[in-house]
Amino acid sequence: MISQILIVTIPTLVVAATAIIVLRLMLKKDIETKKIQVVLQNQKMITPLRLQAYERIILFLERISPNSVIIRLQTPNMTVQELHKQMLITIRAEFEHNLSQQLYVSSEAWEATRNAKERTIQLLNMSLHGLNSMDNAMVFSQAVFEKLIEIEKSPTQEAIELLKKEVRCLF
Repeated sequence: MISQILIVTIPTLVVAATAIIVLRLMLKKDIETKKIQVVLQNQKMITPLRLQAYERIILFLERISPNSVIIRLQTPNMTVQELHKQMLITIRAEFEHNLSQQLYVSSEAWEATRNAKERTIQLLNMSLHGLNSMDNAMVFSQAVFEKLIEIEKSPTQEAIELLKKEVRCLF
């Protein structure tokens, strides 16, 4: 009698164990497939956002380059002090407006962006030394352009090159 129960029970247990193993493997494979689909779907949504972030940061860097800021802000009757102040306000406002873009770019790219902003401000502050704050803003503009000529590449141009390099690596 026990032998008959074992003859029926053992094959049943083997079939049940096999069914459980097969079901687990199928479920595991299904879960992995769904994870891959979610990742691919996320990439489809994130890639355009990342590209847009790189575009916005490059635009930011172009907008804070000393040449661009001077052209946008300088007026005929402006003093050195007024232009310098307006340039700093503009650069900081542009930076704050683009802070959220750091979420979509690499840490290295964001660090380069932040450094470009800081180095641009340093360049403007260094150009201010030795100038009379009440002189015409053209004097300050000329000093800034002279400083730009002295350095090999503008801080913003270095950061833009790094960003372009990163974007090329995305594709």
